[in-house]
Amino acid sequence: MPGPPVTTSTGVKVRVVTLKINEHDIGARETDSILDVAQANHIRIPSLCFLEGLSTWGACRLCVVEIEGYPRPVSACSTTVSEGMVITTHSDRLKRYRRTILELLFAERNHVCSVCVSNGHCELQDLAAECGMDHVRVPYRNQPYAVDSTHEMYRVDHNRCVLCTRCVRVCDEIEGAHTWDVMGRGIECQVITDLNQPWGDSSSCTSCGKCVQVCPTGALVKKGTAAGEMEKHDEFLPYLAQMRGNR
Repeated sequence: MPGPPVTTSTGVKVRVVTLKINEHDIGARETDSILDVAQANHIRIPSLCFLEGLSTWGACRLCVVEIEGYPRPVSACSTTVSEGMVITTHSDRLKRYRRTILELLFAERNHVCSVCVSNGHCELQDLAAECGMDHVRVPYRNQPYAVDSTHEMYRVDHNRCVLCTRCVRVCDEIEGAHTWDVMGRGIECQVITDLNQPWGDSSSCTSCGKCVQVCPTGALVKKGTAAGEMEKHDEFLPYLAQMRGNR
């Protein structure tokens, strides 16, 4: 049975539930996601589109976990915990799923790491190494996408975009400009600025650079960076998200 309600820092009462993750007994608030609980207990679950301080998107599916009694894996970032859950974060099936997802991401666009400015500082590259993806078993699409260098400080290379929408969410939820959005469907999806206008012509962009810092790959970068030089820093997000929530 769930425990008695506890009061959060915002004054909301929530119940505490008990569950198992990888055979470990854990207590958590019933409003927490599986990913939140796992991270709080130092249990690693790979993820790409999730970023603390932004709303949940649940698109990459790399954070899938198995729950006893569920017919199929679910995304840990968008599934809340409940009393008695028995969760497995790493199994042979989950490893196969994650590797396949990464292979599809690499095959969909151009992710040649050796010539990328984010080489060595790329979350997609790190995830491939973590999940044991050393080659791609599906055909590459090899379709070239546009590179927009019209902004005076930044560049967007759609060939390296994984459609995590971090840029869209940080621009809307943290900066409040909503310069970025998503256009198209399926494999034709792209992130765009101001109804598909060149980034340099955007009337809403504040040039804050938050979108560049939260981008997990070399899709959004500073101009003038060479291969391996583009480091990202997103530590500001939880603080800014908290400040906006307290306003």
